[in-house]
Amino acid sequence: MVTGPFAACQPPNEPIPQLGRPLTLAQADAFVRLALKNIETEFPHKPGIVWSNVDQVIRPRQLHPAFYGSFDWHSCVHGHWMLVRLLRLNPEVSDAVKIRQILDQHLTLANIQAEAAVFQNKDNRSFERLYGWAWFLQLVSELEQWEDQDAKRWRENLRPLEDVLVANAHAYLPKLSHPIRTGEHTDTGFALGMMLDYARLVGNADLEKLLAERARHFFANDTDYPTRYEPSGHDFFSSGWNEADLMRRVLAGPAFEEWFQKFLPALSANNQDMGRFLTPVEVTDVTDGKLVHLAGLNLSRAWCLNGIAQALPSTAPTRDRLLEASHQHGSAGMAYVFSGHYEGDHWLATFAVYWLTEAGLQRR
Repeated sequence: MVTGPFAACQPPNEPIPQLGRPLTLAQADAFVRLALKNIETEFPHKPGIVWSNVDQVIRPRQLHPAFYGSFDWHSCVHGHWMLVRLLRLNPEVSDAVKIRQILDQHLTLANIQAEAAVFQNKDNRSFERLYGWAWFLQLVSELEQWEDQDAKRWRENLRPLEDVLVANAHAYLPKLSHPIRTGEHTDTGFALGMMLDYARLVGNADLEKLLAERARHFFANDTDYPTRYEPSGHDFFSSGWNEADLMRRVLAGPAFEEWFQKFLPALSANNQDMGRFLTPVEVTDVTDGKLVHLAGLNLSRAWCLNGIAQALPSTAPTRDRLLEASHQHGSAGMAYVFSGHYEGDHWLATFAVYWLTEAGLQRR
């Protein structure tokens, strides 16, 4: 029997999803229902743009005709990614027709051109940088992989904003002199990893080269990461685990193992700081929009830990410890995904679906 907040959105005897096991249709349906509800919810809304005059003050649906729901732009974008991922992997979900209808309404060429115009405004060149950019490119990647006529049309419609964000990345990243290390949206390691996946998938060699070069510039010489400073109270990312998850994409085989041993030399030890770095965290209030970030930390740590472990040789002494910690974090995070409170419900399911469906695939 399922207990806790997840039970409210699943059949009574439906087990909580686990990494490595395909989602059942009932489990996929639960995630789909949450995503469909959220991406159509216009208010409450948290704008992130700069208005330079009163004429620009308009409602979210007018400003962001494709991505106006789910509280903020990036959550709406990755809510769309989640729907595409779930439908691609589970075409028999009960709301399949509705998903296609919503995507048809939102992902029109005109809507995406309007979205692109926001990012071309000089006052908003930093809007959603780099977190929202990375998730939009993940949405592109998901459609790129799907042999479906609707998906092909939606993918083509995304090109105006895709082109703008890629151009903005080329303009911005060479000027970023230091990496941003934070447990929230602007963390550099997370975005570079997701964008690198996109660049390789679509065959954008220039972007891939830039991202790999920036990753090496920022992180190749990092040693003895200060694990004692994580987590902070509002983290939904671990900057340290994000960095290692990025570098396993950049460095091949033995080179990554050597880098990782220098980055976390204390991993094989059993000290208090490392124990905290490998232990899931508890959310004290799921109705607080910042405190519930820690639920996302559990899930993002889970996919990072799994990806890092899979990149290490099977004989690596720390590999099993990382895999065990990944499962513990994922299970802990899942307990908060369907709390019934919008503060977490508008975004946490994406992190859960990414962990469950991507973390073990090793498609890179």
